[in-house]
Amino acid sequence: MKSNQTRIFNKSHLKWAMKQSLVKLNPATMMRNPVMFTVQIGTLIMFFVVVYTFLSDHHDQGSVWYNLSVFLILFATLLFANFAEAIAEARGKAQADTLRKTRKDTTAKKVVAIGEIYADEIKEMPSSLLQIGDRFICVAGDIIPMDGEIIKGIATIDESAITGESAPVIRESGGDKSSVTGGTKVLSDRIVVQVTTEPGQTFLDKMIALVEGANRQKTPNEIALTILLAAFTLLFLIVCVTLKPFADYAQTPITIAAFISLFVCLIPTTIGGLLSAIGIAGMDRALRANIIAKSGKAVETAGDVDVLLLDKTGTITIGNRKATKFHPAPGVSISTLVNAAALSSVADDTPEGKSIIELSGISLSATELKDPVFISFTAQTRTSGIDIDGKRIRKGAFDTICKLAQHAGNTVPDQTKKEVEEIATNGGTPLLVSENEKIIGVVEMQDIIKPGIRERFQRLHRMGVKTVMVTGDNPLTAKYIANAAGVDDFIAEAKPEDKMNYIRREQAEGKLVAMMGDGTNDAPALAQADVGVAMNSGTQAAKEAGNMVDLDNDPTKLIEIVEIGKQLLITRGTLTTFSIANDVAKYFAIVPALFISSIPALQALNIMKLESPASAILSAVIFNAIIIPLLIPLALKGVQYKPIGASALLRRNLLLFGMGGVIVPFIGIKLIDMLLSVIM
Repeated sequence: MKSNQTRIFNKSHLKWAMKQSLVKLNPATMMRNPVMFTVQIGTLIMFFVVVYTFLSDHHDQGSVWYNLSVFLILFATLLFANFAEAIAEARGKAQADTLRKTRKDTTAKKVVAIGEIYADEIKEMPSSLLQIGDRFICVAGDIIPMDGEIIKGIATIDESAITGESAPVIRESGGDKSSVTGGTKVLSDRIVVQVTTEPGQTFLDKMIALVEGANRQKTPNEIALTILLAAFTLLFLIVCVTLKPFADYAQTPITIAAFISLFVCLIPTTIGGLLSAIGIAGMDRALRANIIAKSGKAVETAGDVDVLLLDKTGTITIGNRKATKFHPAPGVSISTLVNAAALSSVADDTPEGKSIIELSGISLSATELKDPVFISFTAQTRTSGIDIDGKRIRKGAFDTICKLAQHAGNTVPDQTKKEVEEIATNGGTPLLVSENEKIIGVVEMQDIIKPGIRERFQRLHRMGVKTVMVTGDNPLTAKYIANAAGVDDFIAEAKPEDKMNYIRREQAEGKLVAMMGDGTNDAPALAQADVGVAMNSGTQAAKEAGNMVDLDNDPTKLIEIVEIGKQLLITRGTLTTFSIANDVAKYFAIVPALFISSIPALQALNIMKLESPASAILSAVIFNAIIIPLLIPLALKGVQYKPIGASALLRRNLLLFGMGGVIVPFIGIKLIDMLLSVIM
């Protein structure tokens, strides 16, 4: 999905957006934007004024050319506002077109009778006929026909059509990286996949709809700002209407063109024209970071997040913990511990289990063992193992194995307790091994903190975001990693319900919480979080529960999501500030022009020394129109976010965009007036 195109505009985007600028003049469309809809009404009135002055011998409404100029400028203002929204949509449309090329009806090898791994009976059929629960086979070179989860096998997958990343990824059954997406390509091996979505409801279909903006709804903040802008519009409408009796009292004739010009210049047309584009561009920036947001609200909420829940493994640490040393209990030989640890890991497909086999140097497979009963690891039991030859071998977390031993009347050796504490204190993870509920030793697992992660957490801290590490490790190990990484808090020995309870506690205090997950057991917490980011490689349950999907499967992407959300909020805030502030200069341009003939004292308000009343009004209206396209690049690209704190950000934006919103129009209107004085 990542684009090599860094330019904001290109020819195809511009051409499509120009056409849409005219299409969007439909009043039914314009009514969704109250500010610009009133401008459209004013433009329509000016059209009739132009016709009236052209057909009439009276000049009470000014010359034809003056009225025509005002009409054309107001019409241009409408087009510029529509163009801002259309150019933002054009970028999404281009991405949707790219995705459509990926989506095509492929041939699926449906499994109609399940046998051994290489003896399944298959039937070829169009992918559009597959239903939820159907199973299909893919081998090297096949395009995956439908979204699903791998239930047999392991394969290398090319996901570049979806993510834009050329590096292949590994997907396998039985873990949290079992999900595959229709339209991606199998590069090696053979997999059996179970369909998890109906035709037309695939992840790719949803992406296309989201990218095109078909599902984009205004966010709560956007709705609130729209209401505020509508209130400003109504207020200035009342102001302009009440000017009429004042003008009559002062015996000052004011033309309809002057009234409409004053009204259009005073209402916040700048932010009114850019508001929709800012929202669309926010989702677009998320998409270009390979994040699929299911709604604009999710992106916006990310900017207000107070708490981030991050998994330790793969996020804070490199992951794939490796066994580094065996520590036998007193009276137990090293070979006994090594053999038991290896046996308990035969059916353990996790990187940790494989590393224990590798460290033991013992080559084992399930088929070589006689009548084994494998005990799979679960988040609840936090143990795994094997029952074989009358032995019950278990490996797992310290407290869990200790409870097993103590329940059977066995004690935990003091030396083992000491070794466990030393391993945990040094940032390792101790896995206890027991045989027939008697502790026989410890396997030391080590992980490495990612380079630069501490600096990223410091950046989040400066944003005012609290970071929380979630780990299944014991409290000592968790505390060591948390301190080394610079995390604010941690949840040790975390179960799925622990994440959910932590999120609820923070939300009860009025805080917004974000978290990332990839497994089915993460789904409840992802659904509970205000911002739930599911990994694309994760299970279907996780992707359905979250309101964002990370196509890159990068656990640190949460940090980038928060920055994108804050950039959206800051962009909207700064442009609103600029829009309201630049009305000051227009006031000083138009009000003196209206009354200067009957109230000469108002000449003192003509601080820009504008050439004439007509020139002053035209200059203000022209500036009001051209400032919209000039700010389109800023609206699309976003105001740069710096983690300097809310109060510092407010001061910076008030100084830059508040003062800038006052000063820039004075300069712009004066320059336009100088140009008009030469032309006129």
